[in-house]
Order: sequence, then C-alpha cells, then structure tokens
Amino acid sequence: MTVDLLVSGGFVVTPNGRRRANVAVVDGRIVHVGDDRPAARQEVDASGLLVLPGGVDTHVHLMDPGSTDREDFPTGTGAAASAGVTTIIEHSHGQPVRTVDDLRDKQAYLSGRANVDFGLAAHAWPSATDVAALWQAGVAFFKVFTCDTHGIPGHDAAALRHHLASTAMVDAVSLVHCEDDSITADAERLLRRSGRTDGSVVPEWRDRDAEVVAAAVTAILVRRSGARAVVAHVSHPEVADYIQRERAAGARLGAEACPQYFLLREHEVHEHGALRKFTPPARARTDADEAELWRLLRSGTLTHMSTDHAPSTLEQKAAGDIWNVHFGLPGLDSTMPVLLDACARGHLAVEDVARVYAEVPARLYGLWPRKGRIGPGADADLVLVDPGHTWTLSNDAVLSKAGWTPFDGRRIIGRVVRTFLRGRLVAQEGKPTDGRDGAFLGRNAQASP
Repeated sequence: MTVDLLVSGGFVVTPNGRRRANVAVVDGRIVHVGDDRPAARQEVDASGLLVLPGGVDTHVHLMDPGSTDREDFPTGTGAAASAGVTTIIEHSHGQPVRTVDDLRDKQAYLSGRANVDFGLAAHAWPSATDVAALWQAGVAFFKVFTCDTHGIPGHDAAALRHHLASTAMVDAVSLVHCEDDSITADAERLLRRSGRTDGSVVPEWRDRDAEVVAAAVTAILVRRSGARAVVAHVSHPEVADYIQRERAAGARLGAEACPQYFLLREHEVHEHGALRKFTPPARARTDADEAELWRLLRSGTLTHMSTDHAPSTLEQKAAGDIWNVHFGLPGLDSTMPVLLDACARGHLAVEDVARVYAEVPARLYGLWPRKGRIGPGADADLVLVDPGHTWTLSNDAVLSKAGWTPFDGRRIIGRVVRTFLRGRLVAQEGKPTDGRDGAFLGRNAQASP
C-alpha cells in the first residue's frame, strides 16, 4: 500500500515513553506507527527530531466575532499552528454562546477562518442556561464564573449548585473560573475609595482568599452533585490542595494549569502594571514556588496545561488606568515553547508534555481518541520538535495580534519546526501556511468540514 505521508526516523513521544518509529498517514488519519516503511507520496525525514501529538489547548479566547482588533481566528489559529497546537477549544466573552442558535451561528461564521481544528464552549448564565440542548448540540464545555467579570455575571454557591445539578443529569463538563465575588467586590470598593490606580492593586483586588474560597466551594459542590468540572487557571498550590482533597473523596474534577502562574512573579505587576493584569493574578514569589507547581503538574494534581490566551495589544493595554484596561495575556505563541524548555531545565519530561498538553485535555473534553495521541485511527496531528535548538522568545516574533509576549527575552531550548494537521502541513519554521484547513469539532471529535 502507498500511503499519503510518511514521517520517518523520528522519536515518537507518548505519555508512556518514546521510541524511534515511522508514522504512516492515509486520508488524514494515522494507519501505522512502527518499523515498517511503506511507500509514500510524501516522506518527511524526522531524524534527530521528536514527534509529538499536536497540542490540544482547551482554554482560548480569540475574540472572533467581536473584538477582532484584539485577536481573530485566522491570526490566532495561525499562531497556534506555528507553536505546535493543532486543536483548540474557544469561547469569547464579548459575544458569548448562550443558545443553540448562537452555537450554530458562530460555527457557520468560523467556517474557513481556522488554521487548526476547534471546539466551541458555551457560557453558563446564573438565570437560565439550557444545558441539555447545548450539550446535545455539541458544545465542548460550559464556562462558569463565580464572580462578575469580563461582562459575564457570576454564580454564587446556590446558582453554581443548580448549574452543576443540570450538567450532572447529562454528564456535561464545566470549566469554572474560581474567585469569590463577595471578596473581590469588597476589595474593589476599598481600593477605589482610596484612589489607588497603581498596578499593585491587582493582587490585592483579586487576592488569594478569593480564589481559595471559590475553588473550595466549587470542589465540594462538584463532588456532592456528581457533576464533571475543571477548575480553570489554578494559580498556586493551596488551590490545588483543596481540589486534590475533593478528588480523593470522589469528585470528578480537573485542575488546569497555565504557564503564567509558573514563570511570572507576583511582584512584576508593580513594574509592568497592565501587562500583568490577568485574573487570577500571578502568585509565585520564588523559584521554589515555581518548582512546586511543576511538581504538581508532573504528579497529575494539576491535570493539564492551557494558555488562557486572552490577548490585547500594547496600545490597548496602555489605554486607561489599571481598572479599565483589558484583563488577559497572549499565550498561544509561547506555551509549547515554555513546556519544551521546562523539559530542558529538568522540570518535565517530553512524555509529560504529550500527557498534559495533548492526551489529558483531549480526554477531559471528549476529543479522545481522535485527538491527543499518535496511534492508528487518530488524526495525523503531528508536531516535529528539534529538542536542542536554542532561541529567544521575543515580541518581534509573536504572530498573535497582541504583538507581544510576557516572556519577551526568555531563552528557550527546544523548538517546533513543523506542524501537521490531519496530515497536512500547517506551519513550518515558525510560519503558518494559512491554509484555513481547520474544522469544527463537535463533542466526541466528529469533525464538521
């Protein structure tokens, strides 16, 4: 048999190990991983390279439709492809998906605008959300806030309990942003009354107690309701500890990590102001804090990695005081590089990268076994990595519309050199092909071309 694509001679990486093998592809799916070397219409020599499953980034905001001056699907998914991400799950706060019609309209609008495959999430509203209908229509998860932010109303404990009861009935999954609204609102009142507009208001406004309280309540309610949920962007080990306690007691509860909580430091907001305005804010104060987060990721207490890519341009970040500028950071350009560099620094193994940025998120959100793995029957989403390539993250190389990265100037070891989506080259040497080959993924990864 002649195959369409053969990626030969690379070290294929799975969460269970790595081995030199050839990967054969027919009609966009992997048909063989092993020593056999069938004839191929196209062969790519991966000698000396790692072959990883395409990244699955399940927390992305591309502002499209909506605030496309901040980010859009063509640019954001081009950045994703270039950094080794082949699947995203996206939700926009500006035009949230709240009904089945919203989902269908957005799916139709995004046809031909994506360079990687994508799922879409819905926003849960405290007043009314038709969970069963949206879940049946194929949303990837329900985004739930426990505080009023980004223009989305928060759930108090009673509303969250109602929501989780509804999702438990259909076995839907929620991604919960955990900050207690009564605590953040009280802090905001006091800080505004004092006239504060300096960057350091951010960690005082969105403090550790607010996150811990909301995460602990969420974890308890997830266990007691029997629902499935993920705590979004866990910022420090104490939050992870409460999650782990309830998980040990039976809660079906994931814990999402993001690079900014590992690599950025709490004090940086004093100097950088709005460029460190994201929520929850950075909590790490020392290298030991960072090392502990890497340990929690290795151990599975933090279940997976996402970007929480929520970009604004430098000009937008400068257009107002600390209270009024947008929350969020760009991350699609930098997350896979940061993970590869963590391997070089001894914090992770490349097998961990395949687990936390491919397999686990694919399993959590119904994309497995089509996404998140290298094996027969899976989509041929393949990332070729030069593990010894040394380079520097810089604002100049950022493909996102943001045009900057909080990791500007950071030296990185390990680089994505090619990305394949369903067997088609979508990025090479840091540049997307911009073929717009991405397709909508309904739950259970049934692609809609």
